[in-house]
Amino acid sequence: MKKLLCVICLAWLSGTMVCNAQADEIGELKSQVMEQDKQLKVLQEKLEKYELLHQQNNQILARHISELSSQKAPEAKLPDALKWAEKVNIFGDFRYRHETIEAENDGKPDQHRNRFRARIGLKAEINDEWDMGFRFASGSEDPVSTNQTLSNSFASKGFWIDQAYLDYHPELIKGLHIYGGKMSNPFHRVGDNQLIWDDDLTPEGIAAKHKISLGESDEIFINGGGFWVTESSSSNADMSVWGLQSGLKHQFDEKNYLLGGITYYNYGNIKNAGDLDVAASSFFGNTSTDGVFANDYDIVELFCEAGTKATPVPLAVFGNYVENTVADTSGDSGWLAGFKINKADKPGSWELSYDYRELQKDAVVGTFCDSDFIGGGTNGQGSRFGAKYQVAKNVQAGLTYFLNDRQDQDNNYRRLQADMVLKF
Repeated sequence: MKKLLCVICLAWLSGTMVCNAQADEIGELKSQVMEQDKQLKVLQEKLEKYELLHQQNNQILARHISELSSQKAPEAKLPDALKWAEKVNIFGDFRYRHETIEAENDGKPDQHRNRFRARIGLKAEINDEWDMGFRFASGSEDPVSTNQTLSNSFASKGFWIDQAYLDYHPELIKGLHIYGGKMSNPFHRVGDNQLIWDDDLTPEGIAAKHKISLGESDEIFINGGGFWVTESSSSNADMSVWGLQSGLKHQFDEKNYLLGGITYYNYGNIKNAGDLDVAASSFFGNTSTDGVFANDYDIVELFCEAGTKATPVPLAVFGNYVENTVADTSGDSGWLAGFKINKADKPGSWELSYDYRELQKDAVVGTFCDSDFIGGGTNGQGSRFGAKYQVAKNVQAGLTYFLNDRQDQDNNYRRLQADMVLKF
């Protein structure tokens, strides 16, 4: 019995000790769990703060990106020492030409030659009212040609001052330009025709051009100039030419227009003057007596042009009539009529043109009119056919064919020109 009591007591004591030990372990675990819970709460609070800070940073970054994207990129600026370059425009062109000429009964074989024209120029803005320009070109002293023929055993070719002028355009008179020096031709030529003036001619003297708007549909243009043809320190009879031109352009709508006008040219001291020393020859078709001009030249020109874009491609037709009102000999008038279809300006575009003219001996001064028609000068008639194709940007190919008659000799004159032109 005593043994049984001892066993029971021992068992109770053991159970009590085990329970006490387990209670202590549970308490310690609870403490650890509570401590970990506190740490988790601290970490969670820090994480929430970091997330909030991250969101704020993202918002600030997005705002900065939006502000930067709305701002224009800063423009590159030249140093002050190079500011002048912003007001200078440099331009130029190069033309390579193959030409065939067949002229009956002139005592010469058919001519086949290769030629080039090279020009480079600049235009500078001096201030808001003044500009100046220069252009240099290949050629010779011939005023109506800038071509150089590939010949003379590879000899170097000449380069000449082709233009040198000032351009005054006062702000108080809009549309007015006043020129002085050696300049491009200031007179309007319908269809860019060369009945009176060759394309390459750059007259020397003073000139003015003015456009006046008469509303949305009408515009008046007035052009004038005085040019010195010859000057001699041993004579007071310097030769000059003065011209005044006026025209009106009416725009029916965006696609149709009509233009017309009149020009008067007066040559001073040309009658009884010798030839103009342009070539070894002559008077280029004009009547001469004993080596001097037989006529004075006061020329009246009437011109008109009409154009439309209502057709599938742009179309323009134009015409000129000229008469020397003071000629003492017969053959004092001339006329030209022609058209242009489309315009070669963008790659793949094309242009066709045609004109027919009759130019009597003393209608204009032969030295300055078209140098290709009948070989240059006056006293002829016939057609000119033209075609252009824009090969690429700033690269153009062209063909021109002259089918003419020289009246004095009653001989056929044929001239074919194949061109390749590059511009910048």
